[in-house]
Amino acid sequence: MSACVPTRADEPRREEHSHEPHSPPPARRPRLAGADVSASIAVFLIALPLSLGIALATGAPLQAGLVAAAVGGLVAGRLGGAPLQVSGPAAGLTVVTAELIHQYGWRTTCAITVFAGLAQLGLGLLRVARTALAVSPAIVHGMLAGIGVTIAVAQLHIVLGGVPHSSVLDNLRELPAQLARVHPAALAVSVLTLALLVLWPRLPGRVGKLLRKVPTPLVAVAVATTTASLMGLSLPKVDLPSWSSHALAALPDGPVLGLVAAVLTITLVCSVQSLLGAVAVDKLVAGRPEQSAQVGRSDLDRELLGQGAANVVSGALGGLPIAGVAVRSSANVHAGAVSRNSTMLHGVLVVIAALLMVPILELIPLASLAALVMAVGIQMVSLHHIRTVTRHREVLVYAVTTLAVVFFGVLEGVALGIAMAVGVALHRLTRTRITHDETEGVHHVHVRGQLTFLAVPRLSRTLHLVPQGADVVVELDGSFMDHAAYESLQDWQNTHTVHGGTVELVGRRSGVRIGEPTGPAGLQALTGVAAEESADCRCHPWTPWRNHQCEIPEAALLRDGQPGDAQGTVAGGTGGGAAPSDADGALRTDGTDSTGGHGGTGGHGGTGGHGGTSEPGKVSEPIPSGGGADALARPDAPQDNTAYASEDTGTSTATGSGAGPGADTAAATSTGAAADTGTNTGTSAGTGTGAATDTNRPSARQLARGISAFQRNTAPLVRGELARLAREGQQPSQLFLTCADSRLVTSMITSSGPGDLFVVRNVGNLVPLPGRESGDDSVAAAIEYAVDVLEVRSITVCGHSGCGAMQALLASEPGAAQTPLRRWLRHGEPSLKRMSDADRPWARLAGRAPADAVEQLCLTNVVQQLEHLRSHESVARALRAGELELHGMYFHVGEAQAYLLTEGHEGRVFDHVGVADLSA
Repeated sequence: MSACVPTRADEPRREEHSHEPHSPPPARRPRLAGADVSASIAVFLIALPLSLGIALATGAPLQAGLVAAAVGGLVAGRLGGAPLQVSGPAAGLTVVTAELIHQYGWRTTCAITVFAGLAQLGLGLLRVARTALAVSPAIVHGMLAGIGVTIAVAQLHIVLGGVPHSSVLDNLRELPAQLARVHPAALAVSVLTLALLVLWPRLPGRVGKLLRKVPTPLVAVAVATTTASLMGLSLPKVDLPSWSSHALAALPDGPVLGLVAAVLTITLVCSVQSLLGAVAVDKLVAGRPEQSAQVGRSDLDRELLGQGAANVVSGALGGLPIAGVAVRSSANVHAGAVSRNSTMLHGVLVVIAALLMVPILELIPLASLAALVMAVGIQMVSLHHIRTVTRHREVLVYAVTTLAVVFFGVLEGVALGIAMAVGVALHRLTRTRITHDETEGVHHVHVRGQLTFLAVPRLSRTLHLVPQGADVVVELDGSFMDHAAYESLQDWQNTHTVHGGTVELVGRRSGVRIGEPTGPAGLQALTGVAAEESADCRCHPWTPWRNHQCEIPEAALLRDGQPGDAQGTVAGGTGGGAAPSDADGALRTDGTDSTGGHGGTGGHGGTGGHGGTSEPGKVSEPIPSGGGADALARPDAPQDNTAYASEDTGTSTATGSGAGPGADTAAATSTGAAADTGTNTGTSAGTGTGAATDTNRPSARQLARGISAFQRNTAPLVRGELARLAREGQQPSQLFLTCADSRLVTSMITSSGPGDLFVVRNVGNLVPLPGRESGDDSVAAAIEYAVDVLEVRSITVCGHSGCGAMQALLASEPGAAQTPLRRWLRHGEPSLKRMSDADRPWARLAGRAPADAVEQLCLTNVVQQLEHLRSHESVARALRAGELELHGMYFHVGEAQAYLLTEGHEGRVFDHVGVADLSA
């Protein structure tokens, strides 16, 4: 790990300057990478028709779109903080700009754009760019969806050969009459444009792959224009007046409050769209290591300054408002741009086109541009966004924002969306359901929602319904507890335990149980109160997995013990409190402590119990136990991995079913002299069956705990889908053949679920050639079954970095003992020969050379095993019939980066699989 260290004054070596002392350093010539040139051409070809189409949709002069595209590329591209974000006229600004032009006229709209740019410059200087990201994504997506609906409805009139109206309601009201007088030529050109927009990205085969490199919008508009010209269709076309008559900005004319509201609207929409676009571009670049190594993260404050400067210049020159554009930015990244030069060069190309290509541009039918913009508007209503906000229970905010933007306007829609988001947040904060019921003598208090001071009266009333001395389970099904609720629950817990009752606090996450009624650590671990003092859980970015199991440091189990402190709630029962620790951290007992019997599937996930004999006062040794903290483990630590038990003078028996937190029933009994609380009996939860002795094995404990977590958390969610699969049988779409390495989680790296993949795993992801001895028939049988019976459509061979099988192949020596592993690895020897063959080009990674010989062999092995696959009769037959595709894949574990095999003129290349494209 490198670090920047300041140079010390006494360091003898310094960097030598190549120029003479006292002379200025030689000027560096700006380098223009070939990737930036090709990317700028791709972006220009997309920007040209879109800029004209957006200008048409707003009712502005068509030159205004070209001015904004050029200024966005040159000014925002040079000054902005997101090097690869492309700015220009954006579809998200269409409705706002059209309304301003209709209300104030074009020249005043240009002045409003200038003032909006000045406002953005002020915000950039105040460094408040990050504040804009605090706007709920549901509001942003709802705003864009409302704008998309407005655009699509308005452009539909032009597609049908008519003229759009100023409002959505008017456009909807006049739509039946427009349908009655459809212009056939305009409709035909529009349908042709839309068909190409849909079908061009889906062209199959190698030829289709080459053709898809031409930008779809350019193809759609060019083909529609050529068709209309060849057929001699009489249609309204692009009209670009002389630049000498181009209208520039003028002093604003209108009511002050209205102008201020207009400036704020343009500022808000431009800023939020640009900043969110910059963040999205960062995510795209992060998925492409060859670019992320050369392009730093976006500076959002600088980006806001760049956007402000661009809007000032664009408005002054008579251009449309400017913002970061998702479609062009995504194309720029995917075209391989590595610096802001691509964005700026695209602006230069727009200027050249605006000056030299006017005769060609004036051949474009307006119906084709309208169809292009209508498609962009439809894409702004993203089903992915709708599913996302629905999953996060913000669909109401999304719907209100969308409808308000459609019927009232952008500023009003955003304001109503913010109000609805605040209302939903307050509703969630104040709506807390507290229920109480009794099951088999145990009282259950279930708190659903956030536990704040507003819910304290109801919580107190419910808790006081519990009789004194009763066993109580309090389940907190929420993610927040404020101090007032914490104090109320803590005081009641202390009082209840003093009167002989027991209290078990259970969190929503599996295995989170707290058993220290007199200490705050339990509540803190469960609710997040004073979280900085309770950092026992070593969670990782993949904690949202349903079967996640936290790891608790061993030291966390031993701390906070006080001599004589025997008060605690056993996971699943009473008595058997936490044993104190001595100076060296080992648990000890005072007198004869009966702690051997702990509930089989007890409250923290044990699958049985453990017992023993001991002498009074003898220090116990740690004994691995069931999945959570047993009676002697720290009860407030969620899902602990280790428990401790004192050896017992009596006997201990435990019966239980299953393992893991949140199970159903189990019982534990202990006989013997219990120094603190007497006989230890309890009930806890579990499913399945298990022997008490099995829980002493870490592997059994981990397996049982994982199964229990699945049964509790995941099984209810997938039971319906698995029942359907059980009825219908498996119908996977692909065979996935990969290594047995434990770090490769096929469902994770392919985002697949039950029934999607037919997976074959072996050491080294090898495919033995057909005709070998029967000991290798397992892989061949799986291939035959997948292709002939399951009728999979594709087979993927997936290798990975750091493969132990490939390392063993490289290190193998002739004449070594033929162990089972060595006999199996002989199927990888063709890969070794392939790598050493100088006549064959090496398989390689896009953007960099393989790190070492092992990685090169991993890549070569994937290519070789694909050739082995083609030798199998069932595969060859399906390939000839066009019913099967073969894919090569390489997964770099350390980078969490997937590569797919492609074939080009330079041989086989494993190319990155990046994140999804940005929506329009």
